[in-house]
Amino acid sequence: MADDMADTVRTHGHDTHETMVFGGVYGAVLASSMVAALTQYGYASPARRRYDALWLLVTAGASALAHGYAHYIAERTPHRRWDALRALRDEWSLVAAVVPTVVVLAGAGWGWWPANGVEYPAFVLNIALLFALGLLTARRAHRSWAAALLVGMLDALLGLVVVVANALIK
Repeated sequence: MADDMADTVRTHGHDTHETMVFGGVYGAVLASSMVAALTQYGYASPARRRYDALWLLVTAGASALAHGYAHYIAERTPHRRWDALRALRDEWSLVAAVVPTVVVLAGAGWGWWPANGVEYPAFVLNIALLFALGLLTARRAHRSWAAALLVGMLDALLGLVVVVANALIK
């Protein structure tokens, strides 16, 4: 009977790796989508790239908060004190996944590289992140290298779809 109650009070059914992978994939796709949307009209100034970096970071934070809150309210179990904060903390990987793209955009804004055309390295970075997450997850699940490479390529394809959609929209 006590074990049944302990199961009822448990809050999250997600392990750390699952949370990291989910947030990483979500964050990489979000970053690519945001870069595509923010660079819709082509040329961008350094000031615009700094703005884009900040906007991406704010969007990732808002997405993490919304997703963590959705997990919290969707669980149909009694909650303990601080469970809401734990649900939000579990979304750290979503924000972490956009940080490389934020650095690329901010770096262009600070003059480290040209502000125009920086979306292409950002896309490549996010596609590589998706590939790595797919590969590592498949290997962690004891898949063969061939299967892991296939999973990584399929995950990267998700990022490529965003890039192609961006090209078609422009």
